[in-house]
Amino acid sequence: MERIKALVLFSGGLDSLIAVDLLKKQDIEVTALIFESYFFNGKQATKIAKKNNLSVKLVDLSRKHLIMVKQPTYGYGKAANPCIDCHLMMLQEAKKIMVKEKYNFIATGEVLGQRPMSQNLRALNLIAEKSELNGWLLRPLSAKNLTISEVEKNGLINREKLLAIKGRSRKEQLKIARDNRLIDYSTPAGGCLLTEKDFGKKLKELFAIYPECSGNDVEILKYGRQLWEEKIKIVIGRDKEENKQLKKLVEIGDILIAMKNYNGPTTLLRNYNRQEIPQQIITKAQELTQFYSTKARDKKNIEFNVIKY
Repeated sequence: MERIKALVLFSGGLDSLIAVDLLKKQDIEVTALIFESYFFNGKQATKIAKKNNLSVKLVDLSRKHLIMVKQPTYGYGKAANPCIDCHLMMLQEAKKIMVKEKYNFIATGEVLGQRPMSQNLRALNLIAEKSELNGWLLRPLSAKNLTISEVEKNGLINREKLLAIKGRSRKEQLKIARDNRLIDYSTPAGGCLLTEKDFGKKLKELFAIYPECSGNDVEILKYGRQLWEEKIKIVIGRDKEENKQLKKLVEIGDILIAMKNYNGPTTLLRNYNRQEIPQQIITKAQELTQFYSTKARDKKNIEFNVIKY
């Protein structure tokens, strides 16, 4: 008899690992589905999945995800996190894979009431409905608190061996982890830049000034000290690695500034006016480049490389 196959949305966190463990205990063949975007990557989740002997399917959603993040249907959380839209997109993509590759169902590590925006009962039901999985979505950690799924009705899994966890406390999950020796997992709520308030503020500023922004525009938000002069973004590297990353992100129309005769920051200027950058802003960027070098800060003999791309 052919084994039942499940596709599990896998973050590498404890909840998704417990979901996997519950399925494997019922002899279900599990594949970890890991998504990547400009705001989160799958490196840690992939590492954890492989440590737990899981097959991995890695899917890059970057471009499609960015379009959604700019104008989410169901809004943002406390930062720039459109959690409902994000979960919905992932499940819609998972459904395509499920149908194409003949998985029996999809499972997640979601817990009823754990996250106020995306894991309340209304949100869970909304996501299930809009994903059009028609009952073939299982949430093993909270299954007994939710309407019985087609997965359970059709005998693909024993509902009595699933859980009824709810709320924000993680005591029950941690006990399960100890009892089942689940030790390789990432910390909760980690990894998504959209949940970070400072990054969310920078991203919303970018959207307001340049709604057509690309993934490259998003990437430069991750590095350096940042400020706007009119519609010109100035990014000043904070260390050698950030200087290196800024150089990699240069596009046509950008300016890179560095001191010739002292070590210090690399500064990137990106012009969202699509006109020539005024000299006074270039001069200000040079002054900031010098200021953030402790060795050069008070010197008078500074020479700059100003490279226009």
